[in-house]
Amino acid sequence: MTVGSNLSPFPPLPSYISSPKIRPLQTPKENPSDSPLPGRNATGRKKPLWFSPAAVLSKIHPLSNNQNAGQTMDPQTRRKSGLNLPAGMNETSLRLDSIAKQNPSVSSSSAFRVASVSSPRMISSLSSPSKTSVCSDRFIPCRSASRLNTFGLLDKPAAAGSPVKEGGGNETYARLLKCELFGSDFGSFSSSPAGSGGLGSPNMLRFKTDHSGGPNSPYSPSIMRQDSGSSNEGSTPTKPPRKVPKTPHKVLDAPSLQDDFYLNVVDWSSQNVLAVGLGTCVYLWSASNSKVTKLCDLGPNDSVCSVQWTREGSYISVGTHFGQVQVWDGTQCKRVRTMGGHQTRTGVLAWNSRILASGSRDRNILQHDLRVPSDFVSKLVGHKSEVCGLKWSHDDRQLASGGNDNQLLVWNQQSQQPILKLTEHTAAVKAITWSPHQSGLLASGGGTADRCIRFWNTTTGHQLNHIDTGSQVCNLAWSKNVNELVSTHGYSQNQIMVWKYPSLSKVATLTGHSLRVLYLAMSPDGQTIVTGAGDETLRFWNVFPSMKTPAPVKATGLWSLGRTHIR
Repeated sequence: MTVGSNLSPFPPLPSYISSPKIRPLQTPKENPSDSPLPGRNATGRKKPLWFSPAAVLSKIHPLSNNQNAGQTMDPQTRRKSGLNLPAGMNETSLRLDSIAKQNPSVSSSSAFRVASVSSPRMISSLSSPSKTSVCSDRFIPCRSASRLNTFGLLDKPAAAGSPVKEGGGNETYARLLKCELFGSDFGSFSSSPAGSGGLGSPNMLRFKTDHSGGPNSPYSPSIMRQDSGSSNEGSTPTKPPRKVPKTPHKVLDAPSLQDDFYLNVVDWSSQNVLAVGLGTCVYLWSASNSKVTKLCDLGPNDSVCSVQWTREGSYISVGTHFGQVQVWDGTQCKRVRTMGGHQTRTGVLAWNSRILASGSRDRNILQHDLRVPSDFVSKLVGHKSEVCGLKWSHDDRQLASGGNDNQLLVWNQQSQQPILKLTEHTAAVKAITWSPHQSGLLASGGGTADRCIRFWNTTTGHQLNHIDTGSQVCNLAWSKNVNELVSTHGYSQNQIMVWKYPSLSKVATLTGHSLRVLYLAMSPDGQTIVTGAGDETLRFWNVFPSMKTPAPVKATGLWSLGRTHIR
């Protein structure tokens, strides 16, 4: 080489570098391990350390600009961007988010950071995606972990030739559980028989009640509830309502039966004898043989205002218009004793085991004891008007009295002052009855201006419930066989109603009397009631079922000796 010649001291560049399509990229020195283009070229030579951006971008799929998404780049734009892309390829198809898709270990935040990388050094530091991981673009739950298998709700086809157990095994339980968890239609669809012509459900074209008024939740009460309108296949059938005959099975003529709200002249004894006060006389009618006996005649100047049998049914007390209380022997038709003390008529009487209480128009309540020679042993003063209702509790501890002053008073034997004064009624309180099923439960009925039956807890003095009957309440009687009570009414319906307690749902409404149903008594077996009205008739109705026979007690051992059964 000659000194001073115009030759360059550097060797000439290769032809592929001098091409105007590829420009050299000045990059900093990198570690060989971090080089994105390791290996050799097609000629077998070792590749140089410089590289084109197109080669790098075709390896890592960079994210294109969102503004150019979906548009094909022209050659001029491709030159300006410095990318040597094949024809028909744009920057939209080169996206870095495929790295996040292929590598599930890269989170969404890291994928966002990768998309913003512009330096080849930062891009080359990314690890290569795993080749063994398999991912999906949506979550598919594992059906094997479903709780349907736990409850056995999946229908398992019976194996061919397997015997079928009689009774169905647990099929009824599974069907009930399906209906409770998934609704009433689930069981019908799953149990549709094959070959039904593609209808899918046997309830097609069948009326279905809309239950949109209440929530349909799997946590709702059981399908055995009463408010469920749907009838499931395996549910327990509801008990049909008890049928009460609408007509009386016997009607007796009772001439001179007074149409007076404040009198009580009908009572039925425990020995199945009905006593009725007609005018000035008292008649006894035997329900066993229909024999009628005249007990007494008070004379032309007096009249019968009340009658009441003792609990044993052997003696009967009679209250007169002049305020006397007479006691008669019902078997011998003989007067035993006459007691005074009231100034005017005695309209109501009530016996307990040994005390006879009498209420009068003079507003007083007298307590008589047949073992004492005096006319009465105590006087209860509390009402401001005529006493027209009296009833002892079944344990003889409390006496309830009602008056024309709209008051309901409760007394005990330790004090001559009422322990309770209940003033919620707005009319005369004649109808009074104690529950034989619950201690301290009292029911009372008001007159024409009130028309309500009210229920009381005499232990606390609170009113438990009340119902408006729509007409005057004349009498009340609680059944000893079932937890129901019967009420008789006057103005304006003159009907007889049977109520269920404590729901107060109406069991039956009986009609037949043409005037107020002022009198009521119950047979000793608790199935039949007799009603009397000013239309001078006595009507007998079968309204209550018979008492369930209790299971016999097996008496064993020493303590069974000498045991007696109370009937």
